[in-house]
Amino acid sequence: MQMEARVGVAVDGGVRKFVQPPPKQIGTVSQLLAGGVAGALSKTCTAPLARLTILFQVQGMHSNVVTLRKASIWNEASRIIHEEGFRAFWKGNLVTIAHRLPYSSVNFYTYEHYKKLLKKATGLQSHTDNVSADLCVHFVSGGMAGITAATSTYPLDLVRTRLAAQTNFTYYRGIWHALHTISKEEGILGLYKGLGTTLLTVGPSIAISFSVYESLRSFWQSNRSNDSPVAVSLACGSLSGIASSTATFPLDLVRRRKQLEGAGGRARVYTTGLCGVFRHIIQTEGVRGLYRGILPEYYKVVPGVGICFMTYETLKMLLSDIATG
Repeated sequence: MQMEARVGVAVDGGVRKFVQPPPKQIGTVSQLLAGGVAGALSKTCTAPLARLTILFQVQGMHSNVVTLRKASIWNEASRIIHEEGFRAFWKGNLVTIAHRLPYSSVNFYTYEHYKKLLKKATGLQSHTDNVSADLCVHFVSGGMAGITAATSTYPLDLVRTRLAAQTNFTYYRGIWHALHTISKEEGILGLYKGLGTTLLTVGPSIAISFSVYESLRSFWQSNRSNDSPVAVSLACGSLSGIASSTATFPLDLVRRRKQLEGAGGRARVYTTGLCGVFRHIIQTEGVRGLYRGILPEYYKVVPGVGICFMTYETLKMLLSDIATG
């Protein structure tokens, strides 16, 4: 086989084929920066839908059946505007950014490194045609990256949930006040309330997201190699987000409610373990209660995950060009 590297074309038996150039490599700092900015921008753009999702998820904790039946996206959005003001859609967004910058940085950075380690350990570096094994590597790498990122930044995730869940009554006045109040009233371990459920959620969620994203992008590029990388990342990222959210939403709902246990001095609602919480929700709200808030989550995921992956890939290309320029 003769290779015309500069034009990206291979000549094999008289047939000209497009050869995708190897991905450009960027340094550790650039990886962290690209991942952090991608996560922060994505969360800021979709903050209103994210807050609606959280408010719906926790409604069943302190609301009666009649109130739950009347709940709708439009009614809740109207209530926020009239009672709290338009800016309230971004309530808790500062702590979201403070959380997402390190979370996304660690997530993307460790994903790349876990992927390299697993490929090296399984001998896949020299075999690019083993699709099933490659998919398994992406899945495991994504899960391990999600668990690492979630554990290292968890207190900020808990504070974000509590700030976003506040409506008319303000108990936590900001990030530092919330961290101090929770530590004082619930102990240091209070900052890690719901961590177990979170890891059960984040692990498979990130694993599904990354594996679906990588598989779709690889399939797309192998069939339509001339399409814009940004457009491919946006489409594949959105679809991967829908897949992961659908699969893990009930666990995400439970983790939000566990994070709010005892918040603001309120009495505990759930006194049992994870299975007991699932049973309580099904008994009091029905199976549909496990998917309370799934619609705003879908509306958020499509642009949110798409923006995140698109920004990450774009920044990686820009930073690699700067580094080699």
